[in-house]
Amino acid sequence: MPAGSGMRRRIIMSGARAAVPPAASRQAASLVVVGSVDGGRRWLDLEGAANARDVGGLPLDGGGATRAGVLLRADNLQGLTGRDVERLVHDLGLEVVVDLRTVVEVELEGPGPLVADGRVDIRHRSLYPEHGQRTDVDVDAVLPWAQDDGPDHDAHESPAVRAYLGYLRDRPDSVVAALRDVARARGAALVHCAAGKDRTGTVCALALATAGVQRAAIVADYVATAERIEAIMARLQASPTYGPELAGHSADSHAPHAETMERLLAILDERHGGAAGWLAAHGFGDDDVRALRRRLT
Repeated sequence: MPAGSGMRRRIIMSGARAAVPPAASRQAASLVVVGSVDGGRRWLDLEGAANARDVGGLPLDGGGATRAGVLLRADNLQGLTGRDVERLVHDLGLEVVVDLRTVVEVELEGPGPLVADGRVDIRHRSLYPEHGQRTDVDVDAVLPWAQDDGPDHDAHESPAVRAYLGYLRDRPDSVVAALRDVARARGAALVHCAAGKDRTGTVCALALATAGVQRAAIVADYVATAERIEAIMARLQASPTYGPELAGHSADSHAPHAETMERLLAILDERHGGAAGWLAAHGFGDDDVRALRRRLT
């Protein structure tokens, strides 16, 4: 830990252990917080991440909006610079990072800048069973590490919807733990994966739905990643970890579609009475719901 950090670093894993090879090199950069063109999104323009934003300001069903500076979402954080880290931790009050990547991704990528900095708690909450496979960035194609296509009654769903249902089927423990991490954080919590689209999109959608965010706003937040998809893909394709799986894939082929999130939320409505019903069935109780809503609203 760097001298003078004044805080003890904690890394909490869901599932298997992770090795820590040397960190990747990072580019010099600066961070500026800006609003989106429509004023509905708070992008965090990091040179070291392409898809970082604050989900504050989203409209609630009963009026009002989600609080800014509480829940952040992003893609891979391995490229953050010292200035990025200082802005996130010191200026934005980042306290907890919920890392949804697999153990193998963490091993291949090595400890990132926030791990080295030591002031933020890192919670690893993989959304895939840990069977030693490589990564899970390519949900829009047939997943090479998938055990099956899910239940027969989901066979007609799109690959992305099946993948999202797979997260809920295979790792409800990680989803519940991730939402508790957000609910119990005193400072800002940041949820991320590799692209900040699929795993992050699923967890954030459940958090927002439980907080009472309007359905259209949840879908719009999910689709917002399309605004940055070219930069996201360029970063992933340049990575030794993700590049081989994404070689030859166009950015457009990985852009999120509104109907994907709409369908996921509709399935939760049909089968569980909504996101809160699914969470309740997996141990996310009334106290957890109240805590999450207090944090986000």
